[in-house]
Amino acid sequence: MDSNWLSIVPFLFVIPIAIYTKQVLPGLFIGLLVGAYLIDPTPLGGIQSMFVYIVQALIDENNIKIVVFLYAFSGLVEMIKVTGGIRGFVEKAAEKIQTRKQALLLTYVSTIGTFSAPTFRFVTIAPIMRALLKKVKMTTAELGFIIETTATPVIVLIPVATAFVGYMVSIIQIATENEGIEVEPYSLFIQSIPFNFFSIVMIALGVYLSFFHHSKKQSSTPMAINENEEEDDWHECHPVVAKELPIKPWNLLLPLVLVIGLTLFLTWWDGYERGVGLLQAFIRANVLDAMVVALLITLLISIVFYVIQKFKLADLIESFIYGGNELMSVIILLSVVWGLSSVTDDLGFSSFVTTHTGWIPPMFIAPLIFVFGAAVSYFIGSAWGTWGILMPLGIALAVAGDVSFPLVVGAVFASGAFGAFASPLSDDTNTIAKILGLTVIDYAKYKLKPALIAAAITAMLYTVVTFFVQIV
Repeated sequence: MDSNWLSIVPFLFVIPIAIYTKQVLPGLFIGLLVGAYLIDPTPLGGIQSMFVYIVQALIDENNIKIVVFLYAFSGLVEMIKVTGGIRGFVEKAAEKIQTRKQALLLTYVSTIGTFSAPTFRFVTIAPIMRALLKKVKMTTAELGFIIETTATPVIVLIPVATAFVGYMVSIIQIATENEGIEVEPYSLFIQSIPFNFFSIVMIALGVYLSFFHHSKKQSSTPMAINENEEEDDWHECHPVVAKELPIKPWNLLLPLVLVIGLTLFLTWWDGYERGVGLLQAFIRANVLDAMVVALLITLLISIVFYVIQKFKLADLIESFIYGGNELMSVIILLSVVWGLSSVTDDLGFSSFVTTHTGWIPPMFIAPLIFVFGAAVSYFIGSAWGTWGILMPLGIALAVAGDVSFPLVVGAVFASGAFGAFASPLSDDTNTIAKILGLTVIDYAKYKLKPALIAAAITAMLYTVVTFFVQIV
């Protein structure tokens, strides 16, 4: 169905419904259902087609590896929580930090060991900073802003051992396959990292506010520090640092060292076996396989380590399943995204975009993708949902306008990072506000201005870079 206008119909349902309901999944589901009925417009045909698309997505070899990785990773994090790993790390770190500079340095340095997921960053760092709030000498909102700049903006730039990598590579693979492009998805992801301008700009802003900016006046809002206020018990800010949990920092450190170290080693080893040098070994390796195997080895060793400490195996298994099940909503989201991508491809989406977008100047494709995606991600509050919706469109526009793939992929990822950071609906905003005792709306308003400044800089960078790339 070349140039079939029906291929855009599912997206006409996806985005408005997601924005209206402030939930990504209903919009994606309706879009998939509509697309399935366009493929097979009979009373039962649409439902049956939708089911087939989802099943085909889930039985794909790479997709099932991603599902296993996400479930096992979330289960491991839950075991770390219940065995006192996070509380132990927070307690020990809080004992040693005495000054504002030390606290801020810890925030940045700890990224090395806690970059696996934004929530993981928040529950390990935010309680420490809340415990040291009087020593840090800044408003709680400023503190939350600095912590957030070391979460999603950093994590989306890290190419191994994060909860994001598998998903990001997966949607690149879907979008490029739909266009018939033969490219290694992980390699394209690596190439796109320098072009995720929003994340880079936000990190720079965080560093500036942390070490070089000093507010000349104290905020009069409830988010300001009140020196006369009785210090609250930071143990109540999140269940992972509750007083009833044991204090065992090694229950956090050992799994982190193992999963990062094994991922790097197995990635190198897989590439090395292909008979290439050190750098090429990392580029040519099957990173997804290495990440899954490293995680499973870490999981087994961690369970043995916890059992030796007299933690009950039944409790560990229960916590693992509980943690894995917490990510089922993400796994369902993934399966629907995969199915929707296949439906729109069968309807001729790529051909339609190629035929009808030639009027867009190539130098504006990347900035337009970023601005549009940033708006969508702000209103739905989901980076992953935004990436799943926009990546097929971004790749199709890149093909139509002959624009650099890494540049456009970077723009799509940057747009989702904007929503994760700035949206009052995002998990990042709500989690950090809860831990630090902030009002979600007030906190979101506080960080919206710097986020918009960063977004404006980002849009200009995409325009300038595209212009120079086109000239070269």
